[in-house]
Amino acid sequence: MEPVIRLENLTKEFKVLNRHEGIKGAIGDLFSRDYKIVTAVNDVSLDIMPGEIIGYLGPNGAGKSTTIKMMSGVLEPTRGRVICNGMEPYRNRTQNAENIGVVFGQRSQLWWSLPAIESFRILRDIYQVSNADYQEMMDLYATMVDMESILHKPVRQMSLGQRTLCDILAAFLHNPSVVYLDEPTIGLDVAMKAKIRELILMLNEQKKTTVILTTHDMGDVDALCRRIVIIDKGSKLYDNDIEHLSELFGKYRTLSLVLTGKSDAGNTELISRRLADVKAVLEERWPSSDFFEVSVSDFSIEILIDEKKASLMNVISAIQDKMKIYDIHIEEISTESVIRKIYGGGI
Repeated sequence: MEPVIRLENLTKEFKVLNRHEGIKGAIGDLFSRDYKIVTAVNDVSLDIMPGEIIGYLGPNGAGKSTTIKMMSGVLEPTRGRVICNGMEPYRNRTQNAENIGVVFGQRSQLWWSLPAIESFRILRDIYQVSNADYQEMMDLYATMVDMESILHKPVRQMSLGQRTLCDILAAFLHNPSVVYLDEPTIGLDVAMKAKIRELILMLNEQKKTTVILTTHDMGDVDALCRRIVIIDKGSKLYDNDIEHLSELFGKYRTLSLVLTGKSDAGNTELISRRLADVKAVLEERWPSSDFFEVSVSDFSIEILIDEKKASLMNVISAIQDKMKIYDIHIEEISTESVIRKIYGGGI
């Protein structure tokens, strides 16, 4: 099976003016030729297969949005190529736009003063969707969400969640092969996030649409994505499924210890001393170790342990030899913690 999107050594550079301070500097900048080259995306290669939901993750400024803009044809690559549905998007913008849908966070593609149904009809005409196909999509939407409560409401009167819901429906309306979702659940409450995630999954399953999702919300990633790609400083750091990521960091456990009795539960000074005591025990037992992360959370001491280097039971035993443990809780490392470690160079 051929990939629906292929990135081949994709690179995007921007020429940025070196600005100077003060009024004199600002005037000088008007005539300056002092530029520097900033690499936003650096030699990224990627194959995305039809029907996949890909989580495209990275910290702010990592190059996610720049990559999406090259995929969607808004930007031309400096070097390398993007192939989407067999064509280069920036060379075939009109034809490419017919086969993709886009949702960019809180930037609505709906007409502000019109009811949602009128926006859908305008989009139907713009994309030249047949009446039969349009009605099929509207009937499908009606089985997924309560359409009647929002279809005839002007967009300006909608809540953020209702507007996002309609934006996602609009992106899928012409049955595109690829939909780009850039922070689709930003600013939404928990209930609406769950509804949006369920809608995306259902549309992906029903229409076999490929979805590229950029987000900072790990709830989106866990609910929607089997495969994630992580980018930082323009370069690809990770490309595999979430299960592999969990296996890779499966050796990590978070050990939460309560080292104070009920009478001292809120004694922050005592807890700080216990924190120092735990660090001293770990340094004594494992000298010069860099595989523990120790912190305080809700009056307990939390220790992130790399079990390939130190057994969980040995850590508990070493601490118990020096002080009384009132309670113990053990957690697997979360997806969010794993990704934070990758950003920090821990992979």
